[in-house]
Amino acid sequence: MTMRFARLGAAALATALIAAAAAPVAAAPWYVVTEISETLDAEAYGKAVAAAEPIATKSNGGTFVVRSNKAVELDGGAAPSRVIVIRFDSEAQARAWKESPAIRALHAVRVTATRSRSFLVEGVAE
Repeated sequence: MTMRFARLGAAALATALIAAAAAPVAAAPWYVVTEISETLDAEAYGKAVAAAEPIATKSNGGTFVVRSNKAVELDGGAAPSRVIVIRFDSEAQARAWKESPAIRALHAVRVTATRSRSFLVEGVAE
């Protein structure tokens, strides 16, 4: 009798594993992360942001996750003075946003009006 239940358990486990493997896997989101350590020309940067955002990001499928001047150092050095995180459904969508005219114009100002860096990072599929 115990062997019969063991066979049933193994069969149920195999069925569950096959079903899990066949289930569609959600694509991982992609994030654009921008860290601004210092603003050299607040007026120029503010005007560039106001001209582009949030319309440029929303029209390219992005969603702001973080837009904050409140970063707190935990370790590894000083926290940036500003952090921006934007979520996209795919890397291609994030790259298309980066190449859009409004964001290219904003980027041109950001690299001269701030000390900053920006990069893409793959998120976790849900």
